[in-house]
Amino acid sequence: MAVTIKDVAKMAKVAPSTVSRVIANNPRISEKTKQKVREAMEQLGYHPNFIARSLASQSTRAIGLIMPSSTDVVFQNPFFPTVLRGLSEGAHERHYALHMTTGKTDDEIYEGVVQMVQGGRVDGVILLYSKVEDKVLAFLKDRDFPFVVIGKPFSDEEEITYVDNNNFRAAKEVTEYLIKLGHKHIAFVGGNLNLTVTVERLLGYEKALRDAGIELVNEYIVHEEFLKEGGQEAVRGLISLTKPPTALVVADDLMALGVLNTLDEMGIRVPEDMSIISFNNVLLAEMSRPPLTSVDINIFDLGFESARSLIYRIENPREPVKRIIIPHKIVKRCSCSSPKTEEPQIVS
Repeated sequence: MAVTIKDVAKMAKVAPSTVSRVIANNPRISEKTKQKVREAMEQLGYHPNFIARSLASQSTRAIGLIMPSSTDVVFQNPFFPTVLRGLSEGAHERHYALHMTTGKTDDEIYEGVVQMVQGGRVDGVILLYSKVEDKVLAFLKDRDFPFVVIGKPFSDEEEITYVDNNNFRAAKEVTEYLIKLGHKHIAFVGGNLNLTVTVERLLGYEKALRDAGIELVNEYIVHEEFLKEGGQEAVRGLISLTKPPTALVVADDLMALGVLNTLDEMGIRVPEDMSIISFNNVLLAEMSRPPLTSVDINIFDLGFESARSLIYRIENPREPVKRIIIPHKIVKRCSCSSPKTEEPQIVS
């Protein structure tokens, strides 16, 4: 015979309504009572019927995750498994499930979101990207459907809850780091310009150069996919320039790995001949040869805080819009050094 809430209440010596509140993690119930009820649930082997509760409360207790298009490409990048781990832990903390929608094109993604929202499959959604132009975000905003963006919205940021790093500041800091080492020929290898993160990091790079009085060279700015192959394509073009750069700001560790491999094939040493600094500080950065200097953007925290923020917004509809900035830091390893002396010194 199935164990019921009444059985749990009897063992814990509380009212059935108290058991229900404990299951819902009601803040008005003391931790002592919660512990007592949870111990009774464990001893009796009671598992809440979340489907029945959802039907009664008109809540799915599910969160929709909106991935960028071309998901076969997305999952090659270590950023996404890490951010998904953070999202999963944040959702699990409040007993929410995750429902993912994928697609190879923007239109497929959009249709999937419309079906998810209009079909009542989720209580809210998290966008794992931020684009300059995005009809998914516009759709969610028009319907006043609860959502959170991982990344700074390109527009209307005062009206949208989002979780992000200060990518402008981070890119400015890494470029300044290379400038302090003595580099004047610094290139930027970024991702798709329709992604806000690329725009923010590019602007930070440019600001650092302007502040240092270093001329911006258009040929030093390259945009590719956040993939190993993207880094390979970018570096081949940069090395072929009449005046190749002595340092690279690479917007992603996986791209930087492609850069390292290509430079090695070309006989160009890192950091002796070329300095490299990248972003994300995934395990690949530490394991590469040489180990990459990289910006730790706390990927897990981006996911965890996004899940918590959305759930709080779902459960508190009047909650004001929030901007949550996750701190970053430069992790210095072995891929950066001062450039070679460009002009031979004449000794008299």
